[in-house]
Amino acid sequence: MTYAITQTCCNDATCVAACPVNCIHPTPGEPDFGTTEMLYIDPKSCIDCGACADACPVDAIFPVDRLTGRLREYEAINAEYYADRAPAPAADPAVFHTWGEPAFARSIPADFAPIRVAVVGTGPAGMYAAEDLLLHTNAEVTLIDRLPVAGGLVRYGVAPDHPATKGAGESLARFHTHPRAHVRLGVDIGVDVTPEELAAHHDAVVYAVGAPSDRRLGIPGEDLPGSVSATSVVSWYNAHPETGADAVRLSAERVVVVGNGNVALDVARVLVSDPGALARTDIADHALAALRDARVREVVLLGRRGPEDAAYTTSELLALTHLPGVDLVVDEHDPRTGAAIDAAGPGTKAALLQGVGREAVDWTRAPAGERRRIVLRFHSAPVEALGTDGVRAVRVTEEGSASGTEIAAGLLVRAIGYRGVPLAGLPFDETTGTVPHEAGRVAGLPGSYVVGWIKRGPSGGIGANRACAEETIGTLLADAVAGALPKPTGTSQEFRRLAKGRSARGLVDARGLASIDRAERARGRDAGRPRVKLATLPELVAAARGGRLRLRG
Repeated sequence: MTYAITQTCCNDATCVAACPVNCIHPTPGEPDFGTTEMLYIDPKSCIDCGACADACPVDAIFPVDRLTGRLREYEAINAEYYADRAPAPAADPAVFHTWGEPAFARSIPADFAPIRVAVVGTGPAGMYAAEDLLLHTNAEVTLIDRLPVAGGLVRYGVAPDHPATKGAGESLARFHTHPRAHVRLGVDIGVDVTPEELAAHHDAVVYAVGAPSDRRLGIPGEDLPGSVSATSVVSWYNAHPETGADAVRLSAERVVVVGNGNVALDVARVLVSDPGALARTDIADHALAALRDARVREVVLLGRRGPEDAAYTTSELLALTHLPGVDLVVDEHDPRTGAAIDAAGPGTKAALLQGVGREAVDWTRAPAGERRRIVLRFHSAPVEALGTDGVRAVRVTEEGSASGTEIAAGLLVRAIGYRGVPLAGLPFDETTGTVPHEAGRVAGLPGSYVVGWIKRGPSGGIGANRACAEETIGTLLADAVAGALPKPTGTSQEFRRLAKGRSARGLVDARGLASIDRAERARGRDAGRPRVKLATLPELVAAARGGRLRLRG
């Protein structure tokens, strides 16, 4: 029996390295790697050894005979990837692979002196960079984050009902306690410590700060109460300590979400999901309470283009079609929508909508029926948010109408992409929202590097950061071997003392981080949940300090 990769694939290619018969594609050396939605197992080549499933950090790989419910579709999805591709080369039964000449992308001298590298940001990009340094070099790594807890986008960006995806964070978290790693959380670079001071204590600095801001719609009424960014909504239901418990109000029956990428689908799904199911996740307590009392019955997803060009992935759309107690509907206001769905070929995202109900929705009326639902409205964009004291409706484009259509709604969520913000002391490209670089090397700043979304823009999921980090660390090591890194004037302990004295929130180290983790898991056990997140900065810092006091006692 063969294996199949399913919805939670993180694309980091750990499974590729584990496979003895090269049946998982695209691999990091192939042109499609990083552009496909997920990785796929060739059912004709798979030998049912299970090595890939053991290696997968997000529990996305299963034998096809164990696929149940909504996961059954992934047997066909994996096979379809190979339908129009040449079969994999026959394996040599003696050695499994046909080996070519060995190639080494990096060359580090045997007497290479240890270097100290600071990694600013503890999300996937930063941790993949740290992993590369700690596993493949003798470097000493300082892990820095402005929040008193690590995790970045895995902790605060992954939807709570996707627990398997968070497994990538659990895998990377093992490096928090590596003997050559030093955790320095609660330190805001550019505020508590200047970039120059950070560089003075390290041979190199890798910035992995992501893209924390959001793109604007640029329409009238966008700043009305009740108009929020998807960034805020995601932070709100994930207990981000800088997002208040009252950041999102759910008093309206209808919500309009602008965008049809994965984040837009995440927001829509969480807003209409059964709170009883969410109560088994690590969703923020305040969000769970608000969802229990919410009046939301319908979420409208606006897509500027047609279903054939939708930005969401196949797996995320499939998740909507299997959401218990929730109907998925396609608004057929534009004839191009139905035509594209009907003409869609097998294996395309538009074809997945062929079994979904279509309806010409009357937007002047409140959502009808007892069941909650998500409405996909393609070929439509917002032109104005209407209201005085708050959003009451959203005017959207309508084919054949000069004035457009008003959709009555009490909450408008913009989910049209993330954006990087300028960093103190670093150059910044306002057009792309990234730091200018050459293979990760910051232009004009020897010893400074970037990785992740601040390097390449907000594209790619968790696993895409592995290849991104490999390139950046390769550049850093090449500079180190060439003697191009500035020599630090301060020591690691001197930086610790500097950070501790400057941190406005209180410095948290690896023991404090472990204490936070224990406290959240303990709260989760009491509530029958994987963890209950501490949702404020004082709570996080107190948990870190309390754990240390217990250790000393």
